[in-house]
Amino acid sequence: MHLHKSQANGLLLLAALIWGTSYTMIKVTTRAGMPAGLLNGIRGAIFLALVYGFFHRQINHMTRTEFKLGFAIGFFYFCVIQLQTIGLKFTTPSNSAFLTASYVVMVPFVSWLILHKRPAKKAYFSTFLCLFGMMILTGVFQSGFQLHAGDGLTITAALFCALQIVFLEYATGRARPMVIAFMTALCETVFGLGYSVSFEHASYARIIWPQVVMPIILLAVFASFGGQILQIVGQRFTDSISAGLILMLESVFASIFSVSLGVEPLTPQLLLGGGVIFISLLMSQFNFVWLFQYVMGSHRKGRQSFMTNSENHRSK
Repeated sequence: MHLHKSQANGLLLLAALIWGTSYTMIKVTTRAGMPAGLLNGIRGAIFLALVYGFFHRQINHMTRTEFKLGFAIGFFYFCVIQLQTIGLKFTTPSNSAFLTASYVVMVPFVSWLILHKRPAKKAYFSTFLCLFGMMILTGVFQSGFQLHAGDGLTITAALFCALQIVFLEYATGRARPMVIAFMTALCETVFGLGYSVSFEHASYARIIWPQVVMPIILLAVFASFGGQILQIVGQRFTDSISAGLILMLESVFASIFSVSLGVEPLTPQLLLGGGVIFISLLMSQFNFVWLFQYVMGSHRKGRQSFMTNSENHRSK
């Protein structure tokens, strides 16, 4: 299968849209009494069944290296969604989405620590700008430094997300994508259900099941299975800068859905803080010096072409 870059970018945009809606659905399930571990365990089990059902031939020939890498990536992924889900009990979907997206500016520093790849100079400024946006979003300037539990858990989730991305980069060429997806689903299932049985069993009686069944199915089928496949296929046929920029729209979509469905109000704090964070993400992903040089170069070429055409026209 081969896709044009525009088609691949379309798949990534669809993945970002799906993931953007997932924050609101998770918020709905937590309001209905569903504990985080049980939610992620059930969601992971459905994801696991779908991945194995479609790609069992690859999974049945898993190597030891693929198992180890897949386990590490899957563990980090579980930490991300577990902390994110618990955090959503105490914060809004928009806050969760924008704070989670801050992993983009964390990745260069985590990569420096683990893979010894020194970050670009722009990473320092984009990180400072992202922190400034977080302070606006979480209300530090209004009420002083009082980081709410949900926001703190979500920022920790972003750190684990950065670890997952770095390990995924290391796994490229060493493990097949569908095997990684299977191990991710397996870790989500085992750790989620294990955590729930150990710490959440007392809350099972408070779950309003009619309100959580459909969101869980949608999260498993579309956000977990569908989103992962769309990202894996889409990133094979486009460049990393385009992929990063498109997938960052997840936070914007999350805010749009949450506000439009009345889950949270549209506030100046959300607009300003979310906007600053999004600009910092753009800066971390895009080379603005190259863009300026490209635009100026295109302008000069266009002007030279115009002058050449004018001279040719006069000579006639």
